[in-house]
Amino acid sequence: MAVASMTGYAVASGATPLGTVTLECRSVNSRFLDLTLRLTEDVRFADPLIRETLQKRLARGKVEVRGSLTPDENSAPVSINRAVLERIIALQNTVLGVVPNARELSVADLMEMPGVMVTERPDQDAVTSAVQAVLNTALDAFTASREREGGALAKVLLGNCDQIEEIVKSLSVKMPDILAHIQNKLTERLESALSDALTEKSTLTKDEVADRIRQEVTLYAIRMDVEEEMNRLLTHVAEVRRILQKGGAVGRRLDFVVQEMNREANTLGSKAAAIDMTNASLALKVVIEQMREQIQNLE
Repeated sequence: MAVASMTGYAVASGATPLGTVTLECRSVNSRFLDLTLRLTEDVRFADPLIRETLQKRLARGKVEVRGSLTPDENSAPVSINRAVLERIIALQNTVLGVVPNARELSVADLMEMPGVMVTERPDQDAVTSAVQAVLNTALDAFTASREREGGALAKVLLGNCDQIEEIVKSLSVKMPDILAHIQNKLTERLESALSDALTEKSTLTKDEVADRIRQEVTLYAIRMDVEEEMNRLLTHVAEVRRILQKGGAVGRRLDFVVQEMNREANTLGSKAAAIDMTNASLALKVVIEQMREQIQNLE
């Protein structure tokens, strides 16, 4: 299944026994499927049909459907009620017998008399079938427009995934040097600040003090290591690619994954002990926010 955007537009018209029906579909993003039907009175009978079809074919989006009917010359066959016409003519003859100078009714007058012209009601199943055909045509075009935009958004998201991988890999290459630099700098400071004081005021030897300093430096380096966060970010990136590849209604799943990605980026930033780590965290947050904004438009 293709990835679909929640933004789309399509319009379709088609002949029915009642005339030409025109259906216009448009949608924007929404957390749920929100349907609004604006139908003229002569096509309001199709409301349940349209709602049921939309619910089967769409998962999310604020969808509006406008429907109208344009009567055709042959859309509603008309016949004359002969019994009513003969009754009116008989009444006219009675009146003329009493009032000879009265004006006789013209053909136009007779046709306008109530009950003379009878509009034949078309077969309801035929009308419903014709409206369904127009609706299917409109929804096919509507779905295609959403899938085209969804495909474009998917390409953008895959590009964002590439960016995240590049940032993570670049930082991963630098992390050994960053951690080594942090350890060396911290060791120097601790040795300078604590060595003399500890050896003068305690029974510890200089070697024991140095060993304790190494332990503290190692623990600090472990806390500053972000390899786990970087690995999880790459795992999340792989999951985004998998979801997009599978297609269908991906919006909610991607939204959850991106929340997890942002959490890892925040953790990386909280552990930042070097400018490269800070820059990487900020760059990741920017890209992840761009992804979040795009995902809001996916079904």
